[in-house]
Amino acid sequence: MSVEASSPDPTTGPQGGNPWTAQIITLFPQAFPGTLGLSLTGRALAEGLWDLRTVALRDFGIGRHRNVDDTPAGGGAGMVIRPDVMAAALHAARDGHPGLPVVYLSPRGRPLTQAIARELAQGPGVTLICGRFEGVDQRVLDAFDVTEISIGDYVLTGGEIAAQVLIDATVRLIPRVLGNQASLAEESFSDGLLEHPQYTKPAVWEGRRVPDVLLSGHHAAISQWRTDEAARLTKERRPDLWRAYAERHVDPAKDRQLSGASDQSRDRREHQKEPLR
Repeated sequence: MSVEASSPDPTTGPQGGNPWTAQIITLFPQAFPGTLGLSLTGRALAEGLWDLRTVALRDFGIGRHRNVDDTPAGGGAGMVIRPDVMAAALHAARDGHPGLPVVYLSPRGRPLTQAIARELAQGPGVTLICGRFEGVDQRVLDAFDVTEISIGDYVLTGGEIAAQVLIDATVRLIPRVLGNQASLAEESFSDGLLEHPQYTKPAVWEGRRVPDVLLSGHHAAISQWRTDEAARLTKERRPDLWRAYAERHVDPAKDRQLSGASDQSRDRREHQKEPLR
């Protein structure tokens, strides 16, 4: 059996406690840490702010060839990961880190949201199942009370990339992982809206100016501009998010005002579009 840890000391956090732990059951443990080992998440991993462990599914395979899958019951194309093989891997993961919720990365799962990432970040960690082939036998998912989560309405060749997405979205919410925690309060989805547009120097680039209000030094006006732009973009690009937000925060008059702004913005973009070549 192979259970590998990627942090320098998987049992001790920066203050002597247990760090947040991502435990991944996968046929390809060499896929990790991947991009999680870079930049802020990689530095936080090296500092012991979180821990990454892989459980090699092939080690629990059946027979001389360590088979992990078999043909689908009822016939059909592809192969399905066996329940006995996955159960053995889950028991090994549970022995190493008891009490972690188990998540199966699956296109039929609940959509991954900032709220889910925040909830996971506040817990002790998560055990992730990376599927392959046609998926995992339903019986083992039921037996271990596995939650299914999707990163989008499309199909990948396996769950490893999806697992990295979920881990990245979660780890960055752990205290001290990001250098500037204040930035979390302003980014997309932090309060149910998309993030406002961002600008930097130079003030004029190829004839395009930074909005005057951002150069005014008037902090209240800047804050209001950012709020209005976040609302406008959300209504324009993600009406599903806007409906949920508006029910809680927006009066009908403001909603109508933003509708007009969204229509004007859309008309301007359509006018500026060039035909595809």
